[in-house]
Amino acid sequence: MKSEDTPFEGGPMDGRVLPVLLGMTGHPPKTYRIPVPDAAGGPPTVLVYRRVPRGHGKRLGLQRGWKYTYDPEGGAGGGLKWPWSKPEPTTPEKGGDDTEG
Repeated sequence: MKSEDTPFEGGPMDGRVLPVLLGMTGHPPKTYRIPVPDAAGGPPTVLVYRRVPRGHGKRLGLQRGWKYTYDPEGGAGGGLKWPWSKPEPTTPEKGGDDTEG
């Protein structure tokens, strides 16, 4: 399998370059998840990075490659979005009830 040295920006991996395996299309995955073990033996913390374009060339404006930026929220994101799919349900705000009195 092919790999590409891909830079990481933001978060704990800022400034590092790692070889990332390329998919069938020749692109790295849209999200890159890095599990970090907990020192106390609890569940690992997962760092989430999102793929963004690295930049564009001056002459032809072609894309120069990809880089990963840190996503502190670490939401699921990605995945297929079909037109007939229902949006994810939102949880109601907790606090008080809507009755006056």
